[in-house]
Amino acid sequence: MTGVVEAETRAAIEALAKTYAVSRETGARLGVLVQELRRWQKVKNLVGPSTLDNVWTRHVADSLQLFEVASDARRWLDLGSGAGFPGIVIGILLAEQGGGSIDLVESNGRKCAFLRHAIRATGARATVHEKRIEDVVPTLLGENIEVVTARALAPLADLLRMSKDLLRNGAIGVFPKGQDWEHELTQVPKSWRINLDTYPSRIEPRSRILVVRELHEGDASHD
Repeated sequence: MTGVVEAETRAAIEALAKTYAVSRETGARLGVLVQELRRWQKVKNLVGPSTLDNVWTRHVADSLQLFEVASDARRWLDLGSGAGFPGIVIGILLAEQGGGSIDLVESNGRKCAFLRHAIRATGARATVHEKRIEDVVPTLLGENIEVVTARALAPLADLLRMSKDLLRNGAIGVFPKGQDWEHELTQVPKSWRINLDTYPSRIEPRSRILVVRELHEGDASHD
């Protein structure tokens, strides 16, 4: 079985190298991340079991495409980091670039334990905050956060509420959404004005990456 997994890993890294220009060193680090995720999954149940068979596409490649949207940014924030997608993947890419960092916010203790282990194992440039999102965001307002991201955490309207102070402070929001992304847009308060771009997902044609570049709140009475 080990040989099969190693062959799968090599093939996956080669595929990523062609699509996302992943270097050999970064590919090796991503391989370590996947290896450790599989090892910890046996006792910690970090991701949906059905997604583990497609981990390279469902989790790794899906995270890589988010970094492409703002690859020049050096200060990132990942809300609800879970098992480290996209947070640890972005931290690995920042390590390759030799600068920058990403803050990972996760309140689940066992997931934080894995995140810390994954950082040590891969050399990702990342810091774990084992706290609730609403307790961490205010402490980062003076830290020049450039990008806020969150994957499979909450509807868009809720993500905007969580990150609105950072967005007003100059950060952009990079939020991957599934096939119901247009419906989620309709749930954003009508009094809010947002400057938003959409990018097609490379993983799922009906999905989109929503990039919020500006957010202005209006009269809350019109929500």
